[in-house]
Parts: sequence; C-alpha cells; structure tokens
Amino acid sequence: VQLQASGGGLVQAGGSLRLSCAASGRTFGNYRMGWFRQAPGKEREYVSGITWTSGSVYYADSVKGRFTIPRDYTKDSVYLQMNMLKPEDTAVYYCAAGSSRSNIGTSSTYNYWGQGTLVTVSS
Repeated sequence: VQLQASGGGLVQAGGSLRLSCAASGRTFGNYRMGWFRQAPGKEREYVSGITWTSGSVYYADSVKGRFTIPRDYTKDSVYLQMNMLKPEDTAVYYCAAGSSRSNIGTSSTYNYWGQGTLVTVSS
C-alpha cells in the first residue's frame, strides 16, 4: 500500500487549503483513513479520520468546525479541507490508512503512512 499526500503550502491566517491523499495497492473496504500532524518540537497529533465504507467522520476538537475530510471512491483518495486556518495549524500533515478497529484517533491503528506535506500558516 502506498499513500501519496500533497497540497501543502503557505497560507495566511483565515485562509484555506485542501490536502489530498491518494492511495494505491489494495482496496480499502474496511479501512480507516486518517490525518495526523506534527508541529516543530511537538509530538504527532491526530487531526481527523474517516471509515472508508460507512463514511463516518471524526475530528479532533482543535479542528472541529473548520476542517472536513471528504473522500472519493473513484480515485481511492481522501482529502483534508482546511478552512479558517490559524498559525497554530502550522505542521507537517500526514495521511494514514489502517485495517484495525481500534481507536481512529490513535496512530497505532494505522498500518500505512504517507510522506508528510508541510502546511505553514502566517499571522
């Protein structure tokens, strides 16, 4: 399984960005897809997750109401739509996929990780 993340960049506070994660190598019927981020000097933290089949979505409190996680079956892709960005959203963002039914917000749930994409939000 390979995950290819893209879409990071520099944006002003209050702006928007859309990250993409294209998956390949298998079908994802019972998988969970997630987004995590790691800011400089901080531990990696959960941002959002989605169950591939049901489409149930979950968000960390810090991004609830600002971020969404749509998916596209036809492209085996999941996205992170980020609106009303804040400087504290600055981080390297990672997409992940996993077959475990453990907590969707825990990194150990995920078997596969994409390379990170950097998001920088200026004040």
